[in-house]
Amino acid sequence: MQLALTLVSPTPEAAQAGVDLVNAALAGVRARVKEPRLLGPGAYDLALEAQAIAPVRIAVANALEGLPVDACVQHWNGRRKRLLIADMDSTIIGCECIDELADFAGVKDKVSEITERAMRGELDFESALRERVAMLKGLSVDVLQRCYDERVELNLGARTLVRTMAAHGARAFLVSGGFSFFTSRVAEAAGFHANRANTLIEAEGLLTGEVARPILGREAKLAALREETAALGLTPAEALAVGDGANDLAMINAAGLGVAYRAKPIVAAEADAKVDHFDLTALLHFQGYAIQDFVTD
Repeated sequence: MQLALTLVSPTPEAAQAGVDLVNAALAGVRARVKEPRLLGPGAYDLALEAQAIAPVRIAVANALEGLPVDACVQHWNGRRKRLLIADMDSTIIGCECIDELADFAGVKDKVSEITERAMRGELDFESALRERVAMLKGLSVDVLQRCYDERVELNLGARTLVRTMAAHGARAFLVSGGFSFFTSRVAEAAGFHANRANTLIEAEGLLTGEVARPILGREAKLAALREETAALGLTPAEALAVGDGANDLAMINAAGLGVAYRAKPIVAAEADAKVDHFDLTALLHFQGYAIQDFVTD
């Protein structure tokens, strides 16, 4: 079978070292490697022939251990995806919005502890969300905009990722277990076509400490992937899903390419690829895009 192996690193020298190491390692699993193609500074694409994908992934991971290099091994055919479905908090943006709201309410330590456990898969997401939202009761809704203005920032490469895929005909969908107040704004800032999230309930200018039902969690994210692909006449194999927490696992596992971005261990262990070192444009390189294909501001 023909496979694509992509290596990316913020340090070009590390990426080159990675190419040399994986070339040697792949010989041990009888994979034939073609001359690498340079996609950009610190980004290489290698076409290879192998009998199976799993031994290649293991050999690559072992060869790169300790190097600041991210790798993706996938089937060559169909690697350029037609749907991007992305988590928001700690994926497209660099914070957890509920933790930042809790800071304004004076309960950040309590809320962030629950958030961390939920994202690690140690707690039921829905009950953990209700518990955290309850601690926001009485917070002025004006704080939402202040939180967005002061705390929310796109992660490096997010806008380029979304706009480049959109420019090449893909649909970009932001789906979050967070709140629609933030997803609507982040989606516009990054260039997503649509967004879906939970809704905070308010009354008389204050948060009630409740979230509207049904709560969008792990299964709802999977449902969003399936609904979007069906609406576009696609299959899940034509989708790229990216996230960092346990509630992203179902959509990551269902997508043709599931990527763990700065993810919790449970997610990194199951995803097709993980990005721990490079920025979000790694997802473009994984699909074979060269830096000259990127759409940037």
